[in-house]
Amino acid sequence: MSWREINFDGLVGPTHNYAGLAFGNLASSRNRDALSNPRAAALEGLEKMRLLMDLGVPQAVLPPLPRPDIATLRRLGFSGTDQQVLDAAWKTAPELFAACCSASSMWTANAATVAPACDTLDGRLHFTPANLVTNFHRSIEAPQTTQLLRRIFSDPNPFAVHDPLPAFAGFADEGAANHMRLGTPGEAGVHVFVYGTADHLQSPTQRFPARQTLSACQAVARLNQLLPQRVLYWQQHPAAIDAGAFHNDVVAVSHHHHLFCHEQAFVDQANVLAQLQEKLTDQPLQILQVKTADIPLDLAISTYLFNSQIVTTGDGSTCMILPVECEDNAQVKQYVMERIVGSGFVQKALFVDVRQSMRNGGGPACLRLRVMLSEAESASLHGRALLTQERYCQLRQLIENDYPDTLHLDDLRDLAQAEAMMKVVTDIRQILGIV
Repeated sequence: MSWREINFDGLVGPTHNYAGLAFGNLASSRNRDALSNPRAAALEGLEKMRLLMDLGVPQAVLPPLPRPDIATLRRLGFSGTDQQVLDAAWKTAPELFAACCSASSMWTANAATVAPACDTLDGRLHFTPANLVTNFHRSIEAPQTTQLLRRIFSDPNPFAVHDPLPAFAGFADEGAANHMRLGTPGEAGVHVFVYGTADHLQSPTQRFPARQTLSACQAVARLNQLLPQRVLYWQQHPAAIDAGAFHNDVVAVSHHHHLFCHEQAFVDQANVLAQLQEKLTDQPLQILQVKTADIPLDLAISTYLFNSQIVTTGDGSTCMILPVECEDNAQVKQYVMERIVGSGFVQKALFVDVRQSMRNGGGPACLRLRVMLSEAESASLHGRALLTQERYCQLRQLIENDYPDTLHLDDLRDLAQAEAMMKVVTDIRQILGIV
């Protein structure tokens, strides 16, 4: 049986803005209230998808969620016509208005945690959507993301899409951004769950909160029917979180037999890496740890060096997809070319421009959810999520025609503008056959 890893990228939504809603996300806070460019943001993400498709890496698209979320504003007590709801929320609770306009669902690394069928007890592909309870604007995504995944992965024979964990701080779950799978596609792999705290009432950090809990990791592993002996639980280093690494994928990234991480990524790092090597003795494993002396944590986070994608291209070579900020920084670029490519850890490095996303704290890896599928499972997908040249052209034309060139939050107070943004999302779903 042939297996392949498909990157399901979130298409940036037309309400992309800089509201600075995520405490602990330095880029988001730094660019708060700046003027955004939704059209440029969506085109940047789409071009990254096309690059991977052209490299022979299977690529799929997840549509944005409809925003503004007027239904949630009504649940919070705003009433009257839709225009009156928007006006009242903007005037009396601007933080709630901003949360309900957020386009943060584009970061699909937070959409769910995925376990391929080759690793699960029942031989099905499992998804547990993230509850994202640590930030309100993300938490309201969970029900809609669950519905979306159940629409695409609708066949219950090969697929299982669970409900998100209960919306309780002790089960705070941020999805695949805190999960890594290592091993050969189609063979039993090792799943590494990275948590920030084992006690939601007492964070080990000093500056920023730890978002992912150990209890959430353990519950997701159970729901996804993973073999306990193939699961590891690692604690993210508090120093990394306090430096701005609000998710593990800001300080570590994995792909098949590759693990690329900062030396301050995990607590007791030497021992936990040894545990991984013990569990993968039957498979090759390459680990590259970046020393603080070479790339300090603050530089790694500001350039999002570790929020890169490592992919296997159509010719079988390994390529790292990095944000262009890594190319712009001479120190980081030198490290990439000499220590990552030059050492043979990967064969090639390519830099992509996703600046609009980066200004909100999301790099190339934030924009994708990796899903390992067999040929039969791929054939069972509902709709047209897989990217083709034709769909690329359709999406690009729609973005160029219908996305706003610039956007500030107060633009969305106007119901006509809000309805136009929601229609764009409907049109995207029609192109992707997800209605």
